[in-house]
Amino acid sequence: MNSLLKLSARCIRSGSAVFLSRPAEGRACLASARFLCAAADVQKTLGDMVKKDKVVVFIKGTPAQPMCGFSNAVVQILRMHGVDDYAAYNVLEDQELREGIKVFSNWPTIPQVYFQGEFVGGCDILLQMHQNGDLVDELKKLGIRSALLDAEKDSKSSLTSFFELKLLLRSHRIS
Repeated sequence: MNSLLKLSARCIRSGSAVFLSRPAEGRACLASARFLCAAADVQKTLGDMVKKDKVVVFIKGTPAQPMCGFSNAVVQILRMHGVDDYAAYNVLEDQELREGIKVFSNWPTIPQVYFQGEFVGGCDILLQMHQNGDLVDELKKLGIRSALLDAEKDSKSSLTSFFELKLLLRSHRIS
């Protein structure tokens, strides 16, 4: 029981309250306490990760090599807006990260996008923000000037970017 108390104290010190009862089987309680501590540690780590940079994405693969169409669309939308300085986490490398981020955001799918620690949404939300112009405004709040504002001066460039994205999204049946 001593190790259980130490484990419980560690969880409480890390900022997560864990309420334990005394079950008939001490081992079951210890195992569930370890799970709760691990989950609490993962949630704290995720909280730190999403606040680390202005823009943070959790994707399948990497920005250079996305492993799903939705992750690729998020990367391409950010690229079109000239957002190059962002943190990207490959959820395929870590099962705990992949499942933990879904719990953290209460959002069941990947990719996930965060602006200054706040959950924005997934691919569909980012695409909608891009299409209705809200993404330009949100990036401005972050101190990021959208490259599309400069591209509007050259309508040909803007149209090319728009059609490139439309083709990309259609190829992945996102539109």
